[in-house]
Amino acid sequence: MVDLVGQYEARKSEFDAAISSVIHQAAFINGPEVDAFQKELETYLGVKHVIPCANGTDALTIALWALNLEPGSEVITTDFTFIATAEAIARVGLTPVLVDINPNTYTIDAKQIEQAISPRTKAIMPVHLFGQAANMNTIMDIAERHNLYVIEDCAQCFGASYTIKGKPKKLGTIGTIGCTSFFPSKNLGCFGDGGAIFTNNSELATTIKKIANHGSIKKYYHSIIGVNSRLDGIQAAILRVKLKYIDTYNASRLQAAQWYNQRLQNISWITIPQLEPYSTHVYHQYTILLQNIINTDLQAFLQTYGIPSMIYYPVSMHKQEALQIYNPQQCPYSDFASQHVLSLPMHTELTESQVDYICKCISQYKQ
Repeated sequence: MVDLVGQYEARKSEFDAAISSVIHQAAFINGPEVDAFQKELETYLGVKHVIPCANGTDALTIALWALNLEPGSEVITTDFTFIATAEAIARVGLTPVLVDINPNTYTIDAKQIEQAISPRTKAIMPVHLFGQAANMNTIMDIAERHNLYVIEDCAQCFGASYTIKGKPKKLGTIGTIGCTSFFPSKNLGCFGDGGAIFTNNSELATTIKKIANHGSIKKYYHSIIGVNSRLDGIQAAILRVKLKYIDTYNASRLQAAQWYNQRLQNISWITIPQLEPYSTHVYHQYTILLQNIINTDLQAFLQTYGIPSMIYYPVSMHKQEALQIYNPQQCPYSDFASQHVLSLPMHTELTESQVDYICKCISQYKQ
């Protein structure tokens, strides 16, 4: 599904030098590499504040924590995502309200958000899924009308741009707060765990920094209760190397997606990913929708040819046992997607001949 070894080998000398530098400085926690990465990420995103942290789940949790919402307040999010999104909401004592997806993009159906708003609603948490943006124009309009915070989950869309009110902005910089993960398989991924939080709100940035550092800005002086969530120096050094090439990496993914599109678009029982006009697509995953075929059947067929594939996600959030206490609504499009989407290999080292082989095998599948 991903070729992290190939990506490492392509720039081995740069990665090795970056890691060696941290070891020789012994700057393993925070330090100059983390500071430099923070500043470079702020420049790349065009955002005032980046706060690195330990992982993407912490990023979501700390972002919500920093808003200081009343316990039980509702946060509207998508039913079709990894559990970390809803989990973060629940971890800080808030109530996740799950909304169905747009069947064309697999992101939250912006039209249904307004219907889910109640007097207890305080925030919306859209997830930009598979590299495709949620409909932020509509989401921000709704948030402004109802005075709601917007926390963007950007773990699968790093580097994508979105045109809002005629101006292109990087995803994660449109809402109140943006959050990302640097898990190794992400478009911008490290060699372990890592995450970051973005905001243009200086007051929120200070609170986020405190929470991520035991409630402290000045060492040994703690004004609030926080956690220990830090990006280590080695991971920051690796991310600095990768950040230089992120647009090249995303261009490689786009090329691979175009190869897939050319070969799969005429197979009647496959719907290829839709590209929305308001944003770029960075293809964190290349996910096809199968008509009249269960995804596990095609997955098993591809395995016989040595082709990996993944089902993101086999269980909708409203069906997860851990979330049943929140009386989730029915989400038929999310349920349909969980049985009919399949993600094919997608990474920066994918070759046209590999895509050709994958697609030829798919074309041989008999319904």
